[in-house]
Amino acid sequence: MKVLWVFAHPEQRSLNAAVRDEGLRILHEFGHETRESDLYAMGFNPVVGPGDFEQPLPERLRVGAEQERGYTQQTLSEDIRAEQEKVAWADALVVHFPLWWFGPPAILKGWFDRVFVQGFAFGIKGADGRTRRYGDGGLAGKRALLITSVGARESSFGPRGIHGHIDEVLFPVLHGTFFYSGISPLAPLVLYGADRLTETGYREFADDLCKRLGALDSERPLPYRPEHGPDYDEGLVLRPELAPGETGLGVHYRR
Repeated sequence: MKVLWVFAHPEQRSLNAAVRDEGLRILHEFGHETRESDLYAMGFNPVVGPGDFEQPLPERLRVGAEQERGYTQQTLSEDIRAEQEKVAWADALVVHFPLWWFGPPAILKGWFDRVFVQGFAFGIKGADGRTRRYGDGGLAGKRALLITSVGARESSFGPRGIHGHIDEVLFPVLHGTFFYSGISPLAPLVLYGADRLTETGYREFADDLCKRLGALDSERPLPYRPEHGPDYDEGLVLRPELAPGETGLGVHYRR
């Protein structure tokens, strides 16, 4: 497989950097091709702005429309086009970051904002005229493994944990970014208790990492319900006979 590792941590001597290095080594041992986007090391600009587009701009900047026009005409800024080329090249993405304030660092959010543009990752019409999203989209056929580290213990991110269930905390990336654009998201790999990890704990996590990367091309994705199927009505609401009486993010998983 061709694997793009997107890394968002500012310190090259960090635990996350060690995990990244271990992961790339494992991928090479399995015979995969790899490329990397180390966003902090690259000095990647996370802010959408006029510099992303060919000048002169219209009087009013409509970001989605300009991103699509720029992608179609290949006039987006060079750094965006370089990252889109990496994404297009890859069969799978490993998106790796520390969990800060229940989400990815701003630099990674900005990478999604600037790279996953309309016309490339979403906003694409199918042959039937419907917009392709949630299980389909511009990046359909790819898969993604999210790797993150948290300082808290695993139980506090469990079904009744104070932080919320980890699958729901990560739902905006797993479902709202990956699945929306057609990428098949795998179950996230989470390093718990990162601030007090022992050498033994690190080796155990490295073993888990090896197992997950070894199954990168065969692991079953998260069973999210696709939009273009029988599960949602015309208002994109889950049909009442499915998960009856239930609400919340969990209803979007097929049992």
